[in-house]
Amino acid sequence: MAQDKFNSVWVSHSSIGDFLKCPRLYFLHNVYKNDKGRKINITSSALSLGIAVHETLEGLSKYKAEERFLQPLEIAFEEEWKKVSGKQGGFKSEAEEKDAKDRGRNMVLRVAKNPGPLRNKTVKLPPTHNGMPPNFFLSEEENIILNGKIDWLEYVPEDDSIRVIDFKTGRNEEKEDSLQLPIYLLLLNNLQKRKVSGAAYWYLDKDDAPMSVALPDIKKARENVLAVSRKIKTAREKKEFDCPKGGVSEGGSGCFACRPFEKILKGEAEYIGIGGYGQDMYTVL
Repeated sequence: MAQDKFNSVWVSHSSIGDFLKCPRLYFLHNVYKNDKGRKINITSSALSLGIAVHETLEGLSKYKAEERFLQPLEIAFEEEWKKVSGKQGGFKSEAEEKDAKDRGRNMVLRVAKNPGPLRNKTVKLPPTHNGMPPNFFLSEEENIILNGKIDWLEYVPEDDSIRVIDFKTGRNEEKEDSLQLPIYLLLLNNLQKRKVSGAAYWYLDKDDAPMSVALPDIKKARENVLAVSRKIKTAREKKEFDCPKGGVSEGGSGCFACRPFEKILKGEAEYIGIGGYGQDMYTVL
C-alpha cells in the first residue's frame, strides 16, 4: 500500500543538522507552530547573503549554457538583494547590510570572471508534486522521506554522468563528517539514472573554482543518514526534544543553538513578516 507522504517524517540536511545541534532547536524550527498555525524562523545577515547569492547563481540554470553570461551577473544579484534588504534581511544597521552586500557582490563577480563549470550543460531533477523539494522514501517501512535541493548539477558528456557543485557563502569549510554529500548522493541515486562521477564545494569567498571532494560510499551514506533519521522519528513519536544544556522551559538557559528561537517565544524578537515556505520570520534583538 502506498504511504501518505503528508503523514511521513520528512528529513533533510538542514533539519538533520538542527537535530544534531540540539533537539530543542529541531523542534522549534521544524515542528512547532505558533497560534497562527505557522512555523517560525530567524532571518540574519549571513542567511540573507546566502539566499541572494544562491538565487543569483542557481538562476543561471534556467538559461541555455551559451546564454548564461550574456547579461551581467551583478544585475541579477541586485534584483535578488532587494528581496532581503533592510529589516526583512535581518540587518541591524546600514553598515552591516553594506558589508554583507559587498561580500555577496564580490562572490558573484568572482563567478562572472571565473564561470568554469557553470558554462557547461546542466542536469535537472524531475519536477515534484506541489512544488515540493526533490524527495524519496529513505525507508518506506518506517515512513521516512529524505528531501533536499542541490545547488548545481554539471553534466559530464565524456561518460554521460553528473557532478555535484555546492555553493558555499560562509567563511567556514564543510566538516569531514558532514551529511550533506551523503544526502545529495542518496537523492541523485534514487531520483535519476545517471552515475554521479564527482562532487565539489565552491567557497565563493576565496576560491576561483570549485574544490573537488571525495564521494561518500553509498551504503555507508544510507546507514548514517537513516540512523539519525530514526532518532528524529523516535523523538517526534515520544515528543521528546530536550536541549542538552537544559531547556528554558525546564529552568535552564538553553544552548547557543536553541536560545535564539526561545527568544521568539518569550517576545524578545522583532517580527519581520511572512517568509519563504509561509514561515513567520523574526530578527533576534
